[in-house]
Amino acid sequence: MRPRERRETSEQDLFRSRLDQIIDIKHALVKLARTIDWRFLEQTFGAVYTDKPGQPPLPTRLMAGLAILKHTYDLSDEALCDRWVENPYFQYFCGEEFFQHALVFDRSSLTRWRQRMGEEKLQALLQESLAVATRTEAMKPSDLARVVIDTTVQPKAVMFPTDAKLLNRARERLVRLAKKLGVSLRQSYRRVGKLALIKHQRYAHAHQFKRANRSLRKLKTYLGRVIRDIERHIVGNEGLREPFVRPLFLARRVLEQDRRQRGRKVYSLHAPEVECIGKGKAHRPYEFGVKVSVATTVKHSAGGQFVAHAAALPGNPYDGHTLGTVIPQMEALIGNVLDRCITDAGYRGHNAPPDHKFKVYTIGQKRRLTPQIKREFKRRAAIEPVIGHLKEHHRMGRNHLAHASGDAINAVLAAAGYNFRRLLAWLRLFLLRILIALGLAAQLKLP
Repeated sequence: MRPRERRETSEQDLFRSRLDQIIDIKHALVKLARTIDWRFLEQTFGAVYTDKPGQPPLPTRLMAGLAILKHTYDLSDEALCDRWVENPYFQYFCGEEFFQHALVFDRSSLTRWRQRMGEEKLQALLQESLAVATRTEAMKPSDLARVVIDTTVQPKAVMFPTDAKLLNRARERLVRLAKKLGVSLRQSYRRVGKLALIKHQRYAHAHQFKRANRSLRKLKTYLGRVIRDIERHIVGNEGLREPFVRPLFLARRVLEQDRRQRGRKVYSLHAPEVECIGKGKAHRPYEFGVKVSVATTVKHSAGGQFVAHAAALPGNPYDGHTLGTVIPQMEALIGNVLDRCITDAGYRGHNAPPDHKFKVYTIGQKRRLTPQIKREFKRRAAIEPVIGHLKEHHRMGRNHLAHASGDAINAVLAAAGYNFRRLLAWLRLFLLRILIALGLAAQLKLP
């Protein structure tokens, strides 16, 4: 069933206060709510639903507004619910006409809505943020023709992985599941396993690696015994085998993988999609998450530096081999043809589409350079503070959304939240200019 969309009715209620009567209509969040084309978002997100009978979903403006507010103000789902109840501007932005003293949605509805929309549909929020920027003259449409592209790492919310921690955690998860399903194990190794992990960490810290390896072998022995014990219990029992398939598969991978093993490894048991990505930073040689491509405009627009595209790139691909998919996606998103792409030296040997082969310029390039392109090379570093803001203020610095789909969704929503944050600042500045102009006009009329 399709959502029952809300429309402003201008109705009055004797026992409730209308929001437009208790808030400042000149507030930046109110102006942004009136500028966004909610009909476009309703049409885009409504395509996911069918007309079959059932409970109607929550209104599109409510859910899309919550997604925007969450990543604009860097709030968790729980904090967003708390702020929504006490903030009338949040409620007005989400389409409410009267002040609500209790939540009109459930916190888990946010998770289900994100999963149902997916990365492809949520791109509409990023697209609408760019459209609002052009409508409010914060950015010119021509600014999107020339972009700077770079990659970064979106870390996952996992602890720093070590072999000892993974072995002990895999054993604990199997023992916990066995206890839940009523499987009686010969031994859980709970006490000695914890002691072996503590010894390994102390010996490794003291650089006593022979003793540390001895404790590591004990942890492998304990995990292997638990795996074999569980396998003996589930043989011929389909009811028990099904819940243990995935935990046993991950436990065997953790047990068999080697420190210097090439290829995919398990770095987290609750998020096995996590990858180890080395960016060459002195303070952080390795990061655990997924690579993300970010594109921003070369020109600093009136409203600031806007993000034109953001997408997760699972598999840790070479930077230059990402342009074959990133450039077509970007052109479809912004509805414009890219005239020029500025990249760093990591994009040498790129696989850009044939039409854009000679439109991509990398740092250090000597041929086909004009004085204007050389000046635009100096603007390449402008994407670095944008990436910093995405990580620090818009929830890209530590992704809490589950699975690979959560990585893709979080990257898109972080970019949309960043753009809407820039728009709020632009609307405040625009309002301030109007007030200053009115004040000067009033002073000139005085005798």
